[in-house]
Amino acid sequence: MTTTSTLTDRYVDAILRHLPGRQRPGIEKELRTSIADAVDDRLEAGSDPAEAELAALTELGDPARLAAGYADRPLQLIGPALYLDYTRLLATLLATIVPAVAAVVGLVRGLQGATVPRLVSDPLGAALTAGAHIVLWTTLLFAIIERTAAPRRTPARPWSPAALPEPPSRRARYGELITQTVLLVLFTTLVLLSPAVSTETDAAGDPIGVLSPWLWETGIVYLFIALVIASLGFSFAKYYARWSVPLAVTGSLVLIACAITLIWLAVNDRVLNPAFVEAAGWPQSVPRWIGTGLVVTSVGTLIHTVAEGITRARRR
Repeated sequence: MTTTSTLTDRYVDAILRHLPGRQRPGIEKELRTSIADAVDDRLEAGSDPAEAELAALTELGDPARLAAGYADRPLQLIGPALYLDYTRLLATLLATIVPAVAAVVGLVRGLQGATVPRLVSDPLGAALTAGAHIVLWTTLLFAIIERTAAPRRTPARPWSPAALPEPPSRRARYGELITQTVLLVLFTTLVLLSPAVSTETDAAGDPIGVLSPWLWETGIVYLFIALVIASLGFSFAKYYARWSVPLAVTGSLVLIACAITLIWLAVNDRVLNPAFVEAAGWPQSVPRWIGTGLVVTSVGTLIHTVAEGITRARRR
């Protein structure tokens, strides 16, 4: 048997320094024997001693990788045994918690009468912060689980075709899409025509719009219509494209932005035109009830959006 050289010693030392002390004697003996046998085989084939040793060590590969194998230590952050569970949980959390956080923050800011920039920036910032924390802590949790012995001893859960999700009826979803499109066209048409078409007129005979002129003066009406159209666009994307976390979260945030904007307008009495209310002879309770109805409808939209996100994430 050939005596190992300094190069072999360096290789063995590089492996042993990554191993617990109780494992080192046995693994060192096994390594040196294996390397010596490999060198002897190459010497018998006519190789030079230095070249034979270099070839044998090269064949064994990176000592850090070999040490990880001896120590049964994973070299990946999250391995294949946990990866599917990790991605499923992460998708569920992102598709549900992020929209829910944005909805709660936006609802609170709307009820507080915050300005429009804060009404947009605060929910968006809260959503991004929540998403970052979800990704960080979920990844850290699975990385810790990956490095414990229990998951590697636990057999994988059995899978059968019965676990496949039932696809929703495509015809029913198409019908919902058409209904949503028709309602959007009618809604946009009524909003844009409201300043020119009204049941009440002023002293000069000009129509008095039912919606507040402030909506047009500030451009809020166009922002709201853009959000509604964007939500319809995401509905078409969900119908024709595969479900994904970015698509679900972005679509949910757009719907939440629509609902929060409407809540803010209703709470701050920015929906109805006071001149129209006066000309129509409505009692003061009517605008209040209309505002309450808009807030309730918007809150229902928020709840439905979050619930739909939970349902889709579980299905996927």
